[in-house]
Amino acid sequence: MKKEPITPLFSTDDFEKWANRTDGERFILRLYVTGSTPQSVRAIQNIQKICEENLHGNYNLEIINLYENPELAKSEQIIAAPTLVKQLPLPLRRIIGDLSNSDKVLVGLGLRIVDNND
Repeated sequence: MKKEPITPLFSTDDFEKWANRTDGERFILRLYVTGSTPQSVRAIQNIQKICEENLHGNYNLEIINLYENPELAKSEQIIAAPTLVKQLPLPLRRIIGDLSNSDKVLVGLGLRIVDNND
């Protein structure tokens, strides 16, 4: 069976344009899931809700099904699914799970400061 070449999700030029935006902070997120399992579906719903409520359209969310693109698990170093990867703004962050704890997701995205009193 012939493998199809992996097409980059963003060209270098596109990535640099996103990284150099001056009209507000833009988030580039990728959510890696495994098919339509209940946990994958919850993760998709949870991140969409979190993004709409907190990023107000200043994001690009790409959902990647690892069943359809298993080679990406290795090349992107995905060891569990669902995994959310925040590519921009830096630093790169990974959040594993169904993203149901929105406070932890917001901390992971850098949108909320860790409250050490919790």
